[in-house]
Amino acid sequence: HYFIQSNLREMVREIVHIQTGQCGNQIGGAFWETACKEHMIGVDGSFVGESASDDVLLEKINVYYNELQGGKYVPRAVLVDLEPAVLDSVKHSAYGKIFRPDNFVSGQSGAGNNWAKGHYTEGAELVDSVFDVIRKESEGVDCLQGFQLTHSLGGGTGSGMGTLLLKRVREEYPDRIVCSFSVAPSPKVSETMVEPYNAALSFHQLVENTDECYVIDNEALYNICTSTLKLKSPSYADLNHLVSTVMSGITTSLRFPGQLNADLRKLAVNMVPFPRLHFFMSGFAPLSSANKDSFKHATVAEITNQMFDSKNMMVSCDPRHGRYLTCAAMFRGKCSTKEVDDQMLNVQSKNSAYFVEWIPSNVKTAVCNVAPPGFDLSGTFIGNSTAMQELFTRINEQFKAMLKRKVFLHLYTGEGMDEMEFTEADSDISDIIQEYIQYQDCSAEDSQDEDEEEEEEEEVYLDDEEY
Repeated sequence: HYFIQSNLREMVREIVHIQTGQCGNQIGGAFWETACKEHMIGVDGSFVGESASDDVLLEKINVYYNELQGGKYVPRAVLVDLEPAVLDSVKHSAYGKIFRPDNFVSGQSGAGNNWAKGHYTEGAELVDSVFDVIRKESEGVDCLQGFQLTHSLGGGTGSGMGTLLLKRVREEYPDRIVCSFSVAPSPKVSETMVEPYNAALSFHQLVENTDECYVIDNEALYNICTSTLKLKSPSYADLNHLVSTVMSGITTSLRFPGQLNADLRKLAVNMVPFPRLHFFMSGFAPLSSANKDSFKHATVAEITNQMFDSKNMMVSCDPRHGRYLTCAAMFRGKCSTKEVDDQMLNVQSKNSAYFVEWIPSNVKTAVCNVAPPGFDLSGTFIGNSTAMQELFTRINEQFKAMLKRKVFLHLYTGEGMDEMEFTEADSDISDIIQEYIQYQDCSAEDSQDEDEEEEEEEEVYLDDEEY
């Protein structure tokens, strides 16, 4: 019995984490801080749990951490940037000393908000060094579940080099799950002039080279902080904290024991009905900023309501303007699976217009026993909604307007890019928008009518042959 128990403990499915660019490293830093607090890992990498009940936190810690001699735990993370300044700030942060020094890989020149520099010139020079570290981390694990990348789509390094790394990961590990946490350009607030170019070129790559893409934008995060959390002037630390709670919630079933499990592969199978439509909106409930706890004793019903609330989404797309193809709800804490199932059924029956009827059970649930620090019960929401077309339409309109006049195009062609790549990205995004519209308007009867039409065509064809 002991032998079986110890084997079960050892058999975990590990994830390799990659963070690129300034935004990716800031979100990644916040995520590791959250993960360390959940697993009770101190700033020096040692376990600080005292009671016997805390041992459960170490049971599957190998999902994200490598264990060293002397009981130290090191994040399985690869930190990348084309300039050293951001990585230096990570090294000097509160948890900076727990990262393996060899896993910091930086260039010297930076990408200067240019996707082509990150993807073709500066990034391409550094990519082999980065991949040596990724390969070393991947080969050192027992059963690799997949990879997760944090990056932004509007800059140069995160978008250009981030998508280059995803391409290489897909080539070398085609059977592993690849998921990205991508910060998309905000509708009203723009950090750079060339954001539409960088974002469109990135999405063109993300369609092909990721299995799950969690899209986030700063404006939606700001709205959550100001309207829900009542913060007067939210900082990037508050925004990053929100993203880190979702990131930890998605992998919680891998890291802690639970009644109903979900992992990256199960999510990919259940959440992606059509291979190209794997862009998700996400949310967390009950919401709290880094220094403010609220709704501590929330019920399953309250959390479910907040999870499905349009104001809770971390991307600027209103789910009421589309329909859910699929969605997932992951609960953490002490709650019964029956109560969770009842609430999910209630949501679907009350809001049946917002769910496509040709997928009978749209909602996947998972229940984990270990609540995050400071909460009795919490929930993470992931939705695959046709409302994501709003994001793609917004980026595509800006992209087309700039491409028509060929503004800033010389910055990209000067790095060796062909104009044809821009045209391909444009048509790819237009195709995705059309797919979303097609499935949003499609009903169960439509698919039956199509099948009948196909059968009639076949019959006519047979008659012609007989004739």
